[in-house]
Amino acid sequence: MSVNKRSVGVAILLSIVTCGLYSIYWLYCLVNDVNTICDTPNDRSGGMVILFTLITCGIYGLFWYYKTGEKLDNLAVRNGRAPGSKGILFLILGIFGLGIINYAIIQSDINTYVDDQNRTVNI
Repeated sequence: MSVNKRSVGVAILLSIVTCGLYSIYWLYCLVNDVNTICDTPNDRSGGMVILFTLITCGIYGLFWYYKTGEKLDNLAVRNGRAPGSKGILFLILGIFGLGIINYAIIQSDINTYVDDQNRTVNI
């Protein structure tokens, strides 16, 4: 499974223009891409995260934000970058209803990972 770069600005614009419908697709892609780059293919798929978030009225989404932040921090350490506290940041943003900012940060990290992988292959 390959991971593709996506434009954060275009994704945000499409999410706004489609009244949030694109953000559901974007979440689906983010979950699967994070699972791929963090080498955790047995974690919940994008469809399952969306379903559990709907069933729990958003509570599972907050849990997913936190766990994804931890995964991205661990990935940063493995790639020789300084970790942050993304799990806590994502959780706080999610509590205040700013999930689209989480999506943008996650997508930015995915894009950075793809760029790093492309540089490694081209060397």
